[in-house]
Amino acid sequence: MSASLSRRNRTALFAVCLASLMFGLEISSVPVILPTLERVLGGDFRQMQWVMNAYTIASTTVLMAAGALADRFGRRRVFLISGALFGASSVLCGLAGGVGLLIFARVLQGLSGGVLLICMLAILSHQFRDGRERSRAFAAWGVVFGFGLGFGPLIGGMIVAISDWTWVFLVHGPIAALTLLLVLTSVEESRDPDARRLDVGGMLTLSLAVLGLAFYLTQGDAMGFATPLALAILVASLACLAAFVAVERRMEHPMFDFSVLRNRSFSGALLGSMGMNFSFWPLMVYLPLYFHGVLGLGELPSGMALLAYTLPALVFPPLGERLALRHGPGVVIPAGLFTIGVGFLLMHWSVGVAEPGLWTVLPGALIAGIGLGITNTPVTNTSTGSVSPDRVGMASGLDMSARLISLAVNIALMGLLLVRGVQTGLRQVGVDTMSDADLRPLAERIAAGDPAGDPAGVAALAHGFGWITLYGGVSVCLLAFVSLIVFGTLGVRRRRPVACTG
Repeated sequence: MSASLSRRNRTALFAVCLASLMFGLEISSVPVILPTLERVLGGDFRQMQWVMNAYTIASTTVLMAAGALADRFGRRRVFLISGALFGASSVLCGLAGGVGLLIFARVLQGLSGGVLLICMLAILSHQFRDGRERSRAFAAWGVVFGFGLGFGPLIGGMIVAISDWTWVFLVHGPIAALTLLLVLTSVEESRDPDARRLDVGGMLTLSLAVLGLAFYLTQGDAMGFATPLALAILVASLACLAAFVAVERRMEHPMFDFSVLRNRSFSGALLGSMGMNFSFWPLMVYLPLYFHGVLGLGELPSGMALLAYTLPALVFPPLGERLALRHGPGVVIPAGLFTIGVGFLLMHWSVGVAEPGLWTVLPGALIAGIGLGITNTPVTNTSTGSVSPDRVGMASGLDMSARLISLAVNIALMGLLLVRGVQTGLRQVGVDTMSDADLRPLAERIAAGDPAGDPAGVAALAHGFGWITLYGGVSVCLLAFVSLIVFGTLGVRRRRPVACTG
């Protein structure tokens, strides 16, 4: 009986790991093919931003609702429905003949992927009751998820080199089908008899706030940031954010319990989550454009070069965990963020050298990846370990939402800075006879990684990349400094904590 149960659990773990691989790949494999998508589908720079952000924002929208849905209707059932939708929407992405349909399919992917992510964690928690088994199951899940994130750029580049861009999405169809079959034969159904009702008001107001702000940053340059329509969108987004805070403060069981922010350890870890997504992850969208447009690399070489950026994030988490045990997360999380900042500032320096090349930008990329690897595990452990057990689900949701919201906003903000930097770069190299209205489309085309071999365009793209690496470096260093203050690390020396006996 025990052997049979063990085989069943191994099958369930394999199924959940397949799902985590799909979710991770859809975040990291798509950026490397954005130049191809723009060329083949005839899209523009802003549309390419939405190809990424549609997935991120949609995932954010359903994160907290997914837990309530799974608790009420059954974790396995909701996993099966969301997995089927993920597979179908992935196939729709691959079959899309235009950017509009691709963005719509990415929204469906993000919605189903966000639900899938929460159901994975719930299934693992229920399926593996023994503490040692559960620890091993979550470790395996984390390794596979990290593999998808880390090797996604290389896998995306290889697929394009061997076949074409459609299989970056189509491949998830058969993987999803296999995952669902394995889940049907191995995963036990589970529900929470005391499941809480959906926080519909919180979901809607938060989603509209994030969507509105991302839309303002992405489309505002073309509309004019100070035009009545753009300002109305910004005001409406801020109003939705205020409404979200008001709704959550009145809820008996809120989606986000803001009182947890008074916990210094949790708030410091939350700043760590935001810092990684102010810098490291949004640059993943734009680094392939630099490799392609400035260094002249194709999709496969770009994917291989990105390994210097992503692989350290898989190798260094054990070191980050050991350092946190020895020195405390209040030291290690800010130190990791500062390391990311140093990497970004090195990349900023590298684009300004006389002859920028792959070997000038890779050291900074490597250091930034090391910083992320050191930071990520202590952030996750601290955000969940600093609250009571009955609030771990809420804390995890708040941490994941902070990551995805920061990512969505900073993909848009870095895109805006990149275009503005390219425009400034074009002016500096002598393109000063065009009006701003005429120069913007040229700058957006160059920012999308297509300088058309023009040395002025290449120099302008490098200039724009310098802007976003400077922004990422400065912002993550500022968040590191604030996290030091929040953790109390910069305060007066505190007494050694006394162990609780009750």
